[in-house]
This record gives sequence, C-alpha cells and structure tokens, in this order.
Amino acid sequence: MALGKVPTDYDQRVYAGVLGKIIGVYMGRPFEGWLNERIERELGEVWYYVNDKLEQTLVVADDDISGTFTFLRALDDHGISSAISAEAIGKTWLNYLIENRTVLWWGGIGLSTEHTAYHRLKSGVPAPLSGSIERNGQVVAEQIGAQIFIDGWGMICPDDPEMAVNLAGRAASVSHDGEAIFAAQVIAAIEAMAFSENKIAVLLRNAQTYIPPGSLIYQIIEDMTAWHKENGSDWRRCLRKIEDKYGYDTYGGNCHVVPNFAVVLLGLLYSDNDFQKAQMVTNTAGWDTDCNAANVGCIMGIKNGLDGIDSRVDFRSPVADRIYLPTADGGRCITDALQEANRVSNMGRILRGERPVYADAGARFHFDMPGALQGFQAEGTAASRGTVSVTNEPVGRVSEKGVAQTERALAINYKHVGPGRTACVYTPTFLPPEAMKPGGYGMQCSPTIYSGQMLRARVVTDAGNDDFAEVSLSMQVYGDKDKLETIPVATQSFAPGVAHHFHVPVPDTGGKPIASVGLQVSGNAGSGTIYLDWLHWEGTPSVTFTKPEGEPGKAWHKAWVNAASEWSEWGAWEGNQFKLIQNTAEDGFALIGCREWHHYTVHTEMYAHLADRIGVLVCGRGLRRYIALTLSPDGMARLVECYDDQKAILAEVPVEWCLDLHYRVTISTKRDGTISATIEPPDPSADAIPLSAKIAPERAHGNIGLLVAGGHAQFGAVSVAPVE
Repeated sequence: MALGKVPTDYDQRVYAGVLGKIIGVYMGRPFEGWLNERIERELGEVWYYVNDKLEQTLVVADDDISGTFTFLRALDDHGISSAISAEAIGKTWLNYLIENRTVLWWGGIGLSTEHTAYHRLKSGVPAPLSGSIERNGQVVAEQIGAQIFIDGWGMICPDDPEMAVNLAGRAASVSHDGEAIFAAQVIAAIEAMAFSENKIAVLLRNAQTYIPPGSLIYQIIEDMTAWHKENGSDWRRCLRKIEDKYGYDTYGGNCHVVPNFAVVLLGLLYSDNDFQKAQMVTNTAGWDTDCNAANVGCIMGIKNGLDGIDSRVDFRSPVADRIYLPTADGGRCITDALQEANRVSNMGRILRGERPVYADAGARFHFDMPGALQGFQAEGTAASRGTVSVTNEPVGRVSEKGVAQTERALAINYKHVGPGRTACVYTPTFLPPEAMKPGGYGMQCSPTIYSGQMLRARVVTDAGNDDFAEVSLSMQVYGDKDKLETIPVATQSFAPGVAHHFHVPVPDTGGKPIASVGLQVSGNAGSGTIYLDWLHWEGTPSVTFTKPEGEPGKAWHKAWVNAASEWSEWGAWEGNQFKLIQNTAEDGFALIGCREWHHYTVHTEMYAHLADRIGVLVCGRGLRRYIALTLSPDGMARLVECYDDQKAILAEVPVEWCLDLHYRVTISTKRDGTISATIEPPDPSADAIPLSAKIAPERAHGNIGLLVAGGHAQFGAVSVAPVE
C-alpha cells in the first residue's frame, strides 16, 4: 500500500520519542542491574531521577543512546533507502566504533554480544553472519542489545510497520539473532504504528503479527496480555509471573532479551497511558533498567507526544536535551535531542520521497519545538545562577519577506542584574567538567566549534525590560588546570524591544578548547528577558592545535579522539607536541575536528621514531573513511583514500625514509575534490616534493588527524587554515 506524506506532527512526535528515550536512560542508569527487591528497599517506587541519591551524574554517555543514533548513520553514509543491507550497517559499526573505547560494553568475546559481533566484523565476517546463532551460539545471540539500539529504525517509518520490521531485522542481525531480532522488530513496529495508534493493546496485537507465532517473543505477548486482563492494577503480581516463567535464572547470559522484553511490556501495559507511571513501573521492576525504560520512554513519547511527557513533573529541564554520542566522529559527540530528532525525521521524509526540512536555514540551535533547550542552562557561581533561568517560548517576529509569524526562541529570564551580578547561559560545545571524569562508557570527543569560524546569532530583547542591557555573545574555554575561562566574543547594548544579528569570527584561543557558547547579560539591566532566536557557526577554522601556555591541564589533549594504542603528550621530544603509538600493523589515529569542514589546508611536522607508516589525514568521517598522506620505510610517499573496506593509492612518489628526523608536510582539500600535498624532506637543501590527486567532491570534507602503524611517531603543532 502506498503511503502518503509523513504525519503533520511528525517532527514533534519524533522529538518526543527521542526525549522519552533519553529520559528513560537517565532515570534507569544509576541503578542498572538491580533487582526489584533491592530497588524497592533502597529507593522505593522510582517516579523521578534518583542520580543525586546515588551520587551519580545525570547526563552520561550510555550505549542505549549512542548505539541507537550512531548505527542509524548507516543510512546517511550508504544511502537513505529501505533496501539498505545488514552488511552496510555492519560497515557503519566498523567505521565509528573505537575498539574497547566507545559506544559498546566491551565485556569480552563470548560474554558481550556486541563485542563478539564487532570481533566477527573486524575479522572479515560480514553481517548478518557476524551476529548469527551459527557463529556465536544461541545464548550470546539472544541478549538484549538489538532491542535497545532499535528505536531509530521505528521512528523513520511512521505508520509503516512493515518497513520498520524489515529495517529493524537487518540492523539487529549485525549483532544478534533469534528471539533478540523478534523483540527488536516488535519494538520497531510498535513505534512505527504509535504515530497514529494510541492504544497499547492494539499496538501489541498488531506488532505481534510480524513475528513467527511459535517464537518466545510471540508467547510473551500472549502471556502478558492475558496476565494484564486478569489483574490490570497490580503490576507487581505480573512481575512475579515474569520472574517465575521468564526470569534470568531461566534465560542466561549477561542480559538476555526475554526477561527484559517482558518488563518493557509490563511498563506499557500497566502505565494507565501515563508517561511517568510507565517509567515508574519499568524502572522499579528492575533488571536492565536503563535499556527497558529507554524503549518504554520512546514508545510513550511517540504515542502521547510532548504533552504526555510534560503532564506531571518536569523531566526535561534537568536534562536540557543534552546527549553524548562518543564515536570516532568526535565532532558529533556533543549533541542534543532536537538535533538528533531533526536528523531522524529528515531520514523518514527522504524514505518517503519528501524533501528534508531545516529550521532557521539549518541553524544548529533553533529551539523550534516546545520546551526545547538544546543544552542551554544557567552557568556560573551560585549567586549568578540565581539571576537567570531559561525557558522555551513562542515569539512573534517579522520574516525577511515582511510577513508576521510566530516562532519559538530560548527565553533568557534574568533578574537583579547590576554591577557585580551577571546572568549567563551556555550550551556545551565540548565535554563539560563533569564529563571529563573517568568511569562508565568511554568518552571520546572533539569540540564542535573552533577559532576562525564565523559565529552568528539573532538576539531580541523583550519590550517590557527594565533598562538597557549589555548582551555579550560569549564562550568558555578550558584554561590553566582545566578551569573554565570566559571570553566575550562580541558585546551589544540593547534597548528594550530591539533585535540584533551577531556575526563575528571566533577568536584565537591559543590552543585552548572551547567548552561552551552562550550569552551573558550585564550592565544595569535590572530584570527582563532576552530571546535567543537562533545560534549557529560555520566555515573553515583557522586554528593551531598545540599545548597551551601556562598550566593547561588535560582538556586540550582530550579534544583529540584517541584511536591508537597510546596517545599522549608526555615524553615528547623538544618541538614535538603529540606522541602516538600503535602496537599493531593496522593504522592508529588521533582525530580532531568536524565532518562539516571543507576547503582547508593542514600543516605539521612528522617524526618517525620507529614505525611501519606515519601520516596526516584529511576528509575524515570515521575510522574507515578518509584521505591520508603517508610515509613508509619502503621509501614512498602516498596519497591514500580509505573508503570502508577499500583502500586506493591515489598518488605516490619516492621520498627518502629517515628515522628520527623531521618531515614538514602540508595537505590541502578543495571543494571540487582536489587533494594536494607537499613534503619537505629532512635535508634542508632538498626541494619540496609535491603530490596531487582527485576524489569525488562529495567526499571532500571531514575532520583531520594523525596516523601511525606498527610503531611510534611524534608530531609538531598542527595548523588548519582555509585554502588560499
């Protein structure tokens, strides 16, 4: 049956689904793995976040979130099509996952299902064989992972459960098989249908038709439906039945899908159609709390929308939409629920043959959904935080064509601002201090904004403000000992009821990573409201990556994604900034920047102490998509393109290979796909050696990096600038 356009409220329901998922993770993560008895004894019924009680950070990196939105990138990378293969999705795993460091629980082959599947993929076993019972055995193949990563595939298929089931089956088969795939398909089908169907019983009954009647997942739906009919008010009684028939003592492994799928249904069936109660039941029931609460939250978010999430308590302000997606694509780590929802809904549109939609010409922060904060929160001392709060409000404005319209903006509500008291709000552009601490899932991240780029924003003052306000477009950088330093970028004096467009270059920070951007209100402003209509940055950076002066701490170094055996600034020879060691013959990397970068030149010095290969890369979009200039002991310099599992030598020239000497190298990439490079040999009397090649223009963008294989190399300061 041909489907019409996406639902009229599609964007808002996807946003609610993403919010529901991350709220579920942040609620359940602090006590993941606890049994119901312990939860009720120590926490009682879990109706809200309990991270403070357990002295844990609320917003954290978690595989449920990072896996969901990372693996969905297979569509962006391999073509947005309902025909995408499991093999292509498996290649996406290899491109973005840094072994033992990002996204997955790296618990060991044979114990961690995802680690096992990754090992198969890396060893050359393609999906779906990589996740099959044939290769990994039934217990390993039927753990929970496929179910927890599946929500995105349901959300891109509104009102099309058949497509959702097909896509979910392929995505799940990369790492799982058997009942795990059926569970993932049921969840995806429910999410696809929840855009127009509100009744849980109907959703379950219809989703059940997409899996084999003889499967365990089919039987669980039968049992749960019957148990709920017997007693629709006592969820604990139903939980006891789950424990007796489908418990961990029956279904083994580290975290089997069967018990946890049953708990997902428990939360849905006993929710009384209420988001908060669904979260309470799911989280209080125990077992894999963050995973189960995430699936339930996504379904309830899609089904009931933003009003359903907001109907009782404020789940959203503490989270402020914040998400971490740590992968080899470090510039995508810092993100938020609205950005990810926009990406998901545009995938859904393209699958339907529709054009994508971008609010405010694609501005990174546009606040176009009710309640969206996109990471913005009050910052500063306790005293200064008391002067400001942030909300999302509808604001009237006149468009470029003179048409009056109502859009949403971030309302910065300040009070009692005067000498010595400012009001500051920021959103992270790099890891905030609490995320720098070790523990939990691996955190690899690069900043999203850099010196030399153009920072733009539209700011409006409320007509009812007390007085003129000094408003600074501002940023925070990691300074000495990783303390945050505030740098005003541009300041404008605002009368009540006026608007201003900021359009300024990001200043040189001297190698200090930019931690956040935002607004600061100062002067004799008194009390009032400033509206941030939108904020964005763009363009090629002009930046030198080097160890900042003073006592810089570790943030400047953590701004590089570590995809090598060892990556440290310690023990570097004089004049070298970065030391990279790879203990295997495969390439190891240190990466920095964003995939949007294009038309730039990179310059550094390379020092080969003992290595099979050293190099500098551009156009990086993961571990298996990049262009590199390499030198090796065979006496050849090469321009190499890596594209998934294919490597091509684009150009090569002889270069004398000398250990323990410096090579000055430059490599440029242009919009038309031209790649050019020069190598200045250690002998100062020798001429620079040029190389050049041409690649597909659509591949001529991405981050930069350093490369070493089979040994140890060092690199000097790394400069990036626009192509002249």
